[in-house]
Amino acid sequence: MYKRILIKISGEILIKDGQPLCIDALTATARDIKTLSKRGTEIGIVIGGGNIMRGRNSGEFNRVRLDNMGMLATAINALALQEALEQQGQPSVVMSPIEMQRFCEPYSTRAALAAFAEGKTVIFACGTGCPFFSTDTAAALRAAEIGADALLLAKSVDGVYDKDPKQFQDAVLYETISYDRVISEELHATDLTAITLCKEQGIAIKVFALDKILDVADGLKTGTLICADN
Repeated sequence: MYKRILIKISGEILIKDGQPLCIDALTATARDIKTLSKRGTEIGIVIGGGNIMRGRNSGEFNRVRLDNMGMLATAINALALQEALEQQGQPSVVMSPIEMQRFCEPYSTRAALAAFAEGKTVIFACGTGCPFFSTDTAAALRAAEIGADALLLAKSVDGVYDKDPKQFQDAVLYETISYDRVISEELHATDLTAITLCKEQGIAIKVFALDKILDVADGLKTGTLICADN
């Protein structure tokens, strides 16, 4: 279905049995990404850092410093995913808007597009490079910059519900919903900045469970599609 996509992977998905990095989850995700790449889909990835550090859960700590720590957490996850991809034989590159050239490449749109042309998966680390912006916003920004056909949000839940499915057994899953309705009903599918940017740029958002990446790419009925009103 897609020529180029941006996948946002939630850091929390990588937690298992109290360990912040689950190798099995990384390996399974890498296999799916390799399969998609072999089909000809160009893939950019933004990975969160919530398995290690989230700035918005700062409590009494300085928010800017904790956001900086969160950006470093995404770099750790990005390098782990790169290793998992390359063990599967899928070439990849990690790019960061924050200079750390001993570990990853400097980010620019031109460099990312050149990597796609070489058949590489591009992993975008360190969010936007600025505090106070979530990795969902970073994913929306990178999706717009690289001209992605869609933003795919791999979450710990399998879509957007009318209320928290972890707390309410009668929660209803939306198959399709508009940007405006997500905003007006405060459904927390993604943050306000991210969804507003996608609305302005006409980028469809698909929210789904991580193990359904191939189903989403194949156009199968899974997760929730967020788009303009029909």
